[in-house]
Amino acid sequence: MAGFVVKKLFQGFVSLHILHHAGEGPVFGSWLIEELAEHGYKLSPGTLYPILHHLEAVGLLEQYEETVTGKVRKYYKTTDLGRAELAEAKRYLAELTDEIDGGRDQAKGGTRS
Repeated sequence: MAGFVVKKLFQGFVSLHILHHAGEGPVFGSWLIEELAEHGYKLSPGTLYPILHHLEAVGLLEQYEETVTGKVRKYYKTTDLGRAELAEAKRYLAELTDEIDGGRDQAKGGTRS
């Protein structure tokens, strides 16, 4: 079982993936489940849809419906606020990975203990 930090990272990474893909064009739930599975995230609809609804509720995604082969399909796309949130997260992620990989310390000519 994953620890607390890994679980929180997992949740954040799933949200970042969703914002990224929904920023490239409208996405729908079953497509996202397949896409996220390609990255190692095994999500059920019961896990994914609450995440989508939460991202929508906080203004990071917007949803609209279209009828496809007689069924209503909900599509999600990233809002301006969602794009800003994704950009900020990318900056933090780049800084963190650089620091974890030692790039920042090596550039300073030393390491921290």
